[in-house]
Amino acid sequence: MSFTSNYTTLIFDIRDVLFSWPSPQTKTSISPKALGTNILSSPTWIDYERGRISQAECYARVGGEFSVDPTEVGRAFEEARDSVQPNEDLISVIRDLKARSNGMLRVFAMSNISAPDYEVLRTKPADWSLFDDIFISAVVGERKPTLGFYKAVLSSTRADPSRTIFMDAKTENVLSARSLGMHGIIFDDHPKVIRAIYNLLGDPVERGRQYLTLNAKKLQSVTDSGILLRDNFAQLLILETTRDRSLVDLPDTPRTWNFFQGKAVLCSTEDYPSDLETTSLGLTVINRPGDVAHSIMDEMLDYIDDDGIIQLCFDHRRPRFDPFCCVNILALFYSYGRGHQLDRTLHWIHEVLLHRAHLHGTQYYETPECFLYFLGRLLEISNDASLAAYLKPLLIERVQERIGAEGDATALSMRLRLCAYLGLRNEVDLHTLLPLQCEDGGWEIGWMYHFSSGIKIGNRGLTTSLAMKAIVEMKCLLALHPHHPHPEFPSLTGIHHRSISS
Repeated sequence: MSFTSNYTTLIFDIRDVLFSWPSPQTKTSISPKALGTNILSSPTWIDYERGRISQAECYARVGGEFSVDPTEVGRAFEEARDSVQPNEDLISVIRDLKARSNGMLRVFAMSNISAPDYEVLRTKPADWSLFDDIFISAVVGERKPTLGFYKAVLSSTRADPSRTIFMDAKTENVLSARSLGMHGIIFDDHPKVIRAIYNLLGDPVERGRQYLTLNAKKLQSVTDSGILLRDNFAQLLILETTRDRSLVDLPDTPRTWNFFQGKAVLCSTEDYPSDLETTSLGLTVINRPGDVAHSIMDEMLDYIDDDGIIQLCFDHRRPRFDPFCCVNILALFYSYGRGHQLDRTLHWIHEVLLHRAHLHGTQYYETPECFLYFLGRLLEISNDASLAAYLKPLLIERVQERIGAEGDATALSMRLRLCAYLGLRNEVDLHTLLPLQCEDGGWEIGWMYHFSSGIKIGNRGLTTSLAMKAIVEMKCLLALHPHHPHPEFPSLTGIHHRSISS
């Protein structure tokens, strides 16, 4: 995994992060609660960890305050120290990231601990060479969450708080770090913390690319119940987004395309007909001879209902239509200069957008972002000034209404790509998308379409490819034009405003 230089300093606690300290069990009369909570939070213990009193004085005071023999206090803490174990997984992750940073990442420890306890801790097996320096409360004379401790560490390390990650198990300690401008991570869930570190210190696009490469030809869709589903639609979208045929598993180019590869899954019939939408997507993503494409469009015109709406299936026994699907069919017709043949379908699509009929998805699609994204794709593929004048102003309004709305990784990626294409700054959704990257480099699955039964379908490969492009395009927009719309829109499809008509 490559390293990104957004953050150059990592500070974390020793006792509750680098080491795990289970609920302290001892053979003494002192209960775990008294040892782990009452004593450790007492004013006497705080003075001890600040280096203001000796160990003997501390144990004597604690014994008096809690009515126990000071010798018993010392024995209890000695037994508790023996249970401390190094967090090897976290140490390994940080060691790897530091090695890959080429000297850009510095690692420091900052811990509330007495001098005698720190001496004992240093005898534990751990990679202490990982640290550029270690700061303990007994030496600094300050204790977390007191701001003075943080300021002393920042001053000594000359670390830039805005480029510093602070990790601690206690919320109050993280809050103090955040108040000084550091990025705080609460060490409460080990897998979640490892994921957060990778996402903050790794290059999200490079990690995503590695995920796609590692899983090439295996980027299959899956239902929310865990059933694998082989479909052409997601594969075509991955291909359009990445322009890398080696990543996808697609059959030899047929005349018409079926949503499914092979037998239909979770449908009332295994003999599911080819459909106009997947065929339209296939013909715009994979170039076919013009005469073949025109003959297929001629056939499609036979599937228009009395309202002038293009239907979904190449089967007159299945009279179904969907506005989201219609947009992708329109994209095919406009790419060959035949959009006027579906003018009534286009008018209906405009009405759907105007009246926000897309906001709750459709019979087949899960989120409104699919509709908006496909409309942006239509505008780009068509490169038609009249069509842009008809749809684009309203599309911009509807996209602006969605910025900051809830959404999974697929919806956020589609929204961000569309914002970049339209020249709309969207830092809010970018900040939401980045933490959704998983430890393996791919993004969390997002639900794109569903069956009428309610079963949702998503594809991590598609989500990851969209997220990678969204990050690159939005960061480019934000960097080059921080206060103005982007004058040259990025490409949603890779076609770059060219017509493929013939």
